[in-house]
Amino acid sequence: MSPQRRGTLTRVPPLNLGNHQPRTPLNADQAWQVTAGRAAGTVLFFDFDGTLAPVDDDPTAVRPAPNALAAIEALAPVVQRIAIVSARPVDFLRDRLGELSGVDLYGLYGLEHSHSGGETVTEPTALPWVPTMAELADLARAELPPGTLVEFKRLSVALHWRTAPQLGGTVQQWGQAQADRLGLRVQAGRMVLELKPPVDRDKGMVIGEVVQGATGAWYFGDDVSDIKAFAALRARAEADPDFFGVCVAVANPETGQEVANAADLTIESPAALGDFLTRALTRLP
Repeated sequence: MSPQRRGTLTRVPPLNLGNHQPRTPLNADQAWQVTAGRAAGTVLFFDFDGTLAPVDDDPTAVRPAPNALAAIEALAPVVQRIAIVSARPVDFLRDRLGELSGVDLYGLYGLEHSHSGGETVTEPTALPWVPTMAELADLARAELPPGTLVEFKRLSVALHWRTAPQLGGTVQQWGQAQADRLGLRVQAGRMVLELKPPVDRDKGMVIGEVVQGATGAWYFGDDVSDIKAFAALRARAEADPDFFGVCVAVANPETGQEVANAADLTIESPAALGDFLTRALTRLP
């Protein structure tokens, strides 16, 4: 099926994950109509980088699109929960999102979390890996070529080559070798390779846990790690025919096609997502 334009929204073919067939209506208006009838039991999930905020050459300079932030604040009292599920640490998310009430933060793919402004809780099995990650960050700065940006996140290390695309192969080879040496897990992303502890936490697991008891959920993401979250919504819908899940991709030139192919709907940018959510407010009770 060819994509059909709907303003800033594109309908894309749904991903068929075996038995996890999507149960989503064919356009966003219909999806919000269904959500309106179950808003009090619906969870809205958002990735941060590339979804709520445009990607920047300097990851420390990233800020959310103002209209997306305003829409989330307005939506929080309308739905059951809003959760940000990101590769960023919780402290980073809290700093960028401000004092949003009723919003849960899941950082480092779920290794950290904070509920509605509460204290940050860290997955206990990940804590012993903090010294390893610090040493790995120092080693990366010493051994990787200039142009590589090393982002130390306490429980993970992200290796960026956005400002030096020609280094992609070198950085990925080095990162994979270190992961093999130390027994770490690797998460690929948009011109970034992230090394993480061998702890069973990812976005799909977070979503799978949070949606237990919910009547519906939307997930908005832009990168390959978000495909696991999409799959978690598919699995929940397969297990419960009354559950209503919608997977939305935010387009980008690097991983956008792969993520769009796994989604029900595609939105053009974080700013367009803000407009989309603002319009949704008029459709919800």
